Amino acid sequence: MMSMFDPAPYARRRACLISQMRRGIAVIPTAPEAARNGGTHYPYRFDSHFYYLTGFDEPEAVLVLVAGDAPQSILFCREKNREREVWDGFRYGPDAAKESFGFDAAFPIAQLDEKLVELMGGQPALLYPVGRDAAWDTRLLGLRNRVQEKARSGVSAPDEIRDVRVALDEMRLIKEGAELVVMRRAAAISANAHVRAMRAARPGRMEYEIEAELLHEFCASGARSPAYPPIVAGGGNGCVLHYTGNSAPLGESDLLLIDAGCEVEGYAADITRTFPVNGKFGAAQKEVYEIVLAAQAAAIAAARPGRRWNEPHDAALRVIAQGLVDLKLCSGSVDSVLESESYKRYYMHRTGHWLGLDVHDAGAYKVAGEWRTLQPGMTFTVEPGCYIRAADDVPQALWNIGIRIEDDLAITADGCEVLTEVAPKTVAAIEELMKPR
Repeated sequence: MMSMFDPAPYARRRACLISQMRRGIAVIPTAPEAARNGGTHYPYRFDSHFYYLTGFDEPEAVLVLVAGDAPQSILFCREKNREREVWDGFRYGPDAAKESFGFDAAFPIAQLDEKLVELMGGQPALLYPVGRDAAWDTRLLGLRNRVQEKARSGVSAPDEIRDVRVALDEMRLIKEGAELVVMRRAAAISANAHVRAMRAARPGRMEYEIEAELLHEFCASGARSPAYPPIVAGGGNGCVLHYTGNSAPLGESDLLLIDAGCEVEGYAADITRTFPVNGKFGAAQKEVYEIVLAAQAAAIAAARPGRRWNEPHDAALRVIAQGLVDLKLCSGSVDSVLESESYKRYYMHRTGHWLGLDVHDAGAYKVAGEWRTLQPGMTFTVEPGCYIRAADDVPQALWNIGIRIEDDLAITADGCEVLTEVAPKTVAAIEELMKPR
């Protein structure tokens, strides 16, 4: 049960979407529950678009928005059921949900199909997340056909079908002040978890032991869930971009790459830090690390309002390319390395992604074929890396060095705010933190 809930921001978002619809009906379901095995489910996580518009976190719920001369915001949810509450916990029921969350009306979820046939009549457009779920495609098109069957009675069915996510993605791209407050909290908790992990790491411990330190800090700080499965990758495992085995022992000379962030009220943090397990960077490790750190600094410096989305990536990439030439891992000039893309052997991903209710959040990166212009309220990651696997043409001192440094940024009126700066990332700061006490 939610406490101190303010329905006003969600009502404003619904009104904004309705105004963009002009006329028509939108149907936005939340996520279904997912069975883990016989008798148990995975911890429930709502659909981000649905939650963005409602703040309602129960399963088996659908939001219906009606635009036009008499706009309506309607919730369909589970009925109040005292017996089920004994087993599963509190549920609002339609009456309390209407009052608490500011809907114009609320009905039992069992009445959804019947009500939708009524509400669709006379509407020119049907909006929903087209193609996301085949069962919903079939269900809504079937209901539209039922409306069409009433044509002889003068009832028209929607003759236009649009994807509601087009408008919602644009809305979610610019974070409101209240959203940024929550994201700062998620970032702070996650940064503290990385500090805890650095202090806990030492040769001989297992990757999963360090993962446990992260999860402890998340949960103890009120963030019950990680935003994604944590990556705790020692040594050569750090060269696997999406490594989640987290089951290997940490070696004396290993670097440890940790990519982990918590979720607070649905909003994600996403931080990566890389540090020496024994608390002291080796010479080759430090050389590569400083290249990645400089690349990140260049990217952050390019994250300004009015700049294009690709500019932080391009700035980081030029630094990485120069570093790879200096390390003799790539040959030729920086420009030739960029043109040939030979750097992709060691740096194969882009430098960031949108961040918010989803780790890879909603929003297009290009508009009309052009990279999007950065605006205040946009939030994203900056995460350059360098991944050097063991190979015959690679100096042995550089083998199995996997480094990524990732922070969360919010564009401001005159620059950017680094939400995750509490997590140390300079060589000096990391080594000082990891000194034996």
